[in-house]
Amino acid sequence: MPSDSSQSFPTVGILGGGQLGKMMAAAAQQLGVRTRLLSPKDAGPMQFFADARTGDWTDADVLRSFASECDVITVESEWAPAAEMADVLPDGVSLRPGPSTLDLIKDKGVQNRTLAEAGLPLPAFACCRTLSDAVDAASQLGYPVVLKQFRGSYDGYGNATVEDEAALRQAWPDLSAEDGALVEAFVPFERELAVQVARRPGGQQVTYPVAYTVQRDHRCHAVVVPAPISPDVAAKARDIAASAVDAVDGVGLTAVELFQTEDDEILVNELAPRPHNTGHYSIEGAHTSQFENHIRAILDWPLGNPGLRADAAVMVNVLGHRDGHPPQTTGMNEALSISGAAVHVYGKPHVRPNRKMGHVTVIGDDADDVRRRAEEAAAAIQL
Repeated sequence: MPSDSSQSFPTVGILGGGQLGKMMAAAAQQLGVRTRLLSPKDAGPMQFFADARTGDWTDADVLRSFASECDVITVESEWAPAAEMADVLPDGVSLRPGPSTLDLIKDKGVQNRTLAEAGLPLPAFACCRTLSDAVDAASQLGYPVVLKQFRGSYDGYGNATVEDEAALRQAWPDLSAEDGALVEAFVPFERELAVQVARRPGGQQVTYPVAYTVQRDHRCHAVVVPAPISPDVAAKARDIAASAVDAVDGVGLTAVELFQTEDDEILVNELAPRPHNTGHYSIEGAHTSQFENHIRAILDWPLGNPGLRADAAVMVNVLGHRDGHPPQTTGMNEALSISGAAVHVYGKPHVRPNRKMGHVTVIGDDADDVRRRAEEAAAAIQL
């Protein structure tokens, strides 16, 4: 991208039209950056942007036409067709993060091996091609173990904690592919943490404060920032996160999910090569949101301050409660009446139980009061 400020504003293409694409586009437009979105189907959140389109994004002609209108292209998800896009990129158009980074991250086995080779701390693991390999690995690691799909696991889906060999044998057919599955030692962690890292193509990066992610039913319920951990543990978590992103040559925003053990060791759980649910608090809570820094980073522009705007920030997810189309809600008046509550509803056309439909963020000086208000506002919204 040209660095001369006299050049015209660039156009960012986003592969994906869900809530992450929506929030990327909103951050880009704040900077005067034009955006185009491409999705294989109407995801709902993309409806808010005039230059959003649907099309067969496995078709080279569709991708080529889309890329011809962009200066930089990014992805909403590691499952977007980055490799197919790279094959048809016009000269001078960049894809960030690149296919090699996405390939390293979207396969859990490849991701773990890459991070381990870089010296990052991880739970003990084995990449197992067969059920027999998995049984042997689990015996060596000691039960319980976590069985994970190599590809496609997220938000509590695609993995299972198994307590014994019988449970492992039962879970294997559902979670394994032709090349097998990942077996990890179960970590009796104290907390789950997350750190967002924004990184430019040349390697310059900034790290966000360490967030404590509160889980319910294997899904992120709330994010509390800063995490209630010591400064030394926080510094270690941020250093490990930054090193993990360097190891995969991340460009843009990468979310690093971590385990904190009882003895304050930090282990890498997994990476997401894009803005992430655990960083949504940053829209109101940080001087520069994860979405704005993602746009800055892929354009190779100077990165913004990731620090908090107040002493504490809490984000609580708003989940669906029923099946329905279009979504209907009660409680918006109540949620918006709560002091300081910033309500985000994504605009998904279908609601399902436990589907992420929005979130609420509250910032302030008293962490307990901020958490209480955020929980109250999120609970009021019944979709």
